[in-house]
Amino acid sequence: MAELFKTGAYYAKGQLIADDGSAESRLKSMGVSVSKDEAVKNTMAYGILKAHNTSGDMDSLKIKFDCMASHDITYVGIIQTASASGMEKFPIPYVLTNCHNSLCAVGGTINEDDHVFGLSAAKKYGGIYVPAHQAVIHQYMREMMSGCGKMILGSDSHTRYGALGTMAIGEGGGELAKQLLSQTYDVARPEVIGVYLTGKPQPYVGPQDVALSIIGAVFENGYVKNKVMEFIGDGIENLNVEYRNGIDVMTTETTCLSSIWMTDEKVREYYKAHGREEDYKELKPADGAYYNGIVYVDLSEIKPMIAMPFHPSNVYTIDELNENTEDILDEVEKKAVKTIDNPDIHFELKSKIRNGRLYVEQGVIAGCAGGTFDNICDAADILDGKTIGSDEFALSVYPSSQPTFMSLVENGAIFKLMQSGATVRSAFCGPCFGAGDVPPNQGLSIRHSTRNFPNREGSKPGNGQIAGVALMDARSIAATAVNKGRLTPANEIDVSFTKPKYFFNRSVYDNRVYFGFGKAEPSAELKYGPNIKPWPDMSPLPENLVLKVASLITDPVTTTDELIPSGETSSYRSNPLGLAEFTLSRKDPNYVPSAKAIQLAEKARLKGEHPCQTAPELKGIMDMVRTKYPDVNRNNIGIGSTIFAVKPGDGSAREQAASCQKVLGGWANIANEYATKRYRSNLINWGMLPFIYKGELPFENGDFIFIPDVINGIKNKADKFKAFVVRPDSMKKFTLEMGELTDNERQIILDGCLINYNKKLLKK
Repeated sequence: MAELFKTGAYYAKGQLIADDGSAESRLKSMGVSVSKDEAVKNTMAYGILKAHNTSGDMDSLKIKFDCMASHDITYVGIIQTASASGMEKFPIPYVLTNCHNSLCAVGGTINEDDHVFGLSAAKKYGGIYVPAHQAVIHQYMREMMSGCGKMILGSDSHTRYGALGTMAIGEGGGELAKQLLSQTYDVARPEVIGVYLTGKPQPYVGPQDVALSIIGAVFENGYVKNKVMEFIGDGIENLNVEYRNGIDVMTTETTCLSSIWMTDEKVREYYKAHGREEDYKELKPADGAYYNGIVYVDLSEIKPMIAMPFHPSNVYTIDELNENTEDILDEVEKKAVKTIDNPDIHFELKSKIRNGRLYVEQGVIAGCAGGTFDNICDAADILDGKTIGSDEFALSVYPSSQPTFMSLVENGAIFKLMQSGATVRSAFCGPCFGAGDVPPNQGLSIRHSTRNFPNREGSKPGNGQIAGVALMDARSIAATAVNKGRLTPANEIDVSFTKPKYFFNRSVYDNRVYFGFGKAEPSAELKYGPNIKPWPDMSPLPENLVLKVASLITDPVTTTDELIPSGETSSYRSNPLGLAEFTLSRKDPNYVPSAKAIQLAEKARLKGEHPCQTAPELKGIMDMVRTKYPDVNRNNIGIGSTIFAVKPGDGSAREQAASCQKVLGGWANIANEYATKRYRSNLINWGMLPFIYKGELPFENGDFIFIPDVINGIKNKADKFKAFVVRPDSMKKFTLEMGELTDNERQIILDGCLINYNKKLLKK
């Protein structure tokens, strides 16, 4: 279904030429003569990056974006960060959507207080404000802000508009704050992986099926990690634009940096239908474009797919699952034991087998991946004249925007769904991250959404609650609904898809969206609710560090949802200290008290008090440190915490996964590797050291690590740092690595965080 080339490849005259000994001669026979150094410049990605690069060096990029987007979990902190650093107005269009914290009953008034702040900020600084329930962030950006050849930055990991000819990147809030301050997004030029699509998908196969096939092939081996996925091939013409969008938004789950697709007349028609034909231009790679790898996908071979808990890469065909139900569920349960890592919680699926088939309790079609026009129309056709029944199974459908909703009402799709027993909701991202349609304890929900990480659906293991999500395409979810929850691939349902035409009506946006770009009102006041708190003061990097290992996580991958849970905790994301109380709460409940206890010693030190009186366990540690480093004292050492995780940072772009550690006194992470660039960037922007350590760990949870002369190591661009595991009776030396840092990133770490860095620039 999805095959990976073991070598790079050239693309010429619509054909792939593997990078082997005969590639050059084959290219010449086709009338293409190009060196590999020149061929890398022939990709679409290279051209777009070059057009947005300000460094003059295409190996070390400094990107300025055309526009940005944030939702109501992230925009408050971003705007506060930029405002504290001297921002007076938004220099580029900045869209503030309200699609995450839209259930205002959670947390009292604090979600709606954030929305009031967002509108006041759009007025003061000249932004675009999209009120709650009007559109999910990525659908609005597709409809209103995308453009061929543009680059968009969003503070949400699923910022992907490649099918519309737009290179989009999801990053932590610090990177958006930099753009608001007219700074740049600094990154080494990424490799480009070609995704060659050929063939035509079966009518019952949807975009999620294609996406899961690709994710299953590339995630675990890191084939596209931090690279750009460039979609090419004759199969693209067999997909309409909504279908392409559905595949594209899921590229985030491969851990790639961004994506871009060839554009054609179907894309032109999309822009024309949205009143923006001028934003279209044809994009295609030049003959002889070179790709560092190829993902080859024959669309005709794709079957209905399912990603079982607890990761989008845990993929099977639905047929395979139905044929080997007990064996596969047994394997999923075994993986769950390792993932959940809680002896008091038993996640169990095999009891859901009835007469040899798996039954689920819930279906959800929602958000930027599932809630698009075509997905919902096809689901409605499958359910037309049928019923989901009156037993446990429930189906919820969330159109991705009000214009989409309006068109679905006009063509009767909403009537079909509601008549079947499905409930139709407004545009809201909640089911994707656990703030809506939470399944029951031990429940299994099938969802056309983006992720199925543990507890992301809203369960709380600490309270004895556990549920699971499996990702599926809307068509197979509707087929399962027809069978009252019996897992069913869409090909088992006899249906004629009506494929109605979509009519975009922007009047709802014209009537409700605040379009303020270029109309900043400096005298307007920001409106703060009682939960909106400023960032606490953060210290510059000290000369030496002593760090307590406050959590040690040995899972193969640690998601951002585990670092800082999603769901109802998102209501507190405008309150740094309040949110920090939830850090690792569903993974390691001992982390917060451990980090806070050692942070008290640092607070005492900063007041000129003796830290060992606050944290008596430090005395033996510091006495041992001074046996080798007698000059170390409370004036030249920082005291804090660190966590170790094998591969942290898979998933969301939200910077709170790092900032919560920082406000609890975290100075560093130690990892075998970082799952995504965005998480590592978040650490750096919050003044935390992104250390790498490979091999058997020399330390245990609760140990202290002493890192001498760390400040000079950063200043002198060291890539290796001497460190010691310190116990009252011993010091064991080991070496930490840093990885590449830009000069600006080093200075941010030295200054203690991005806010401090920008305050210093402002004083200059």
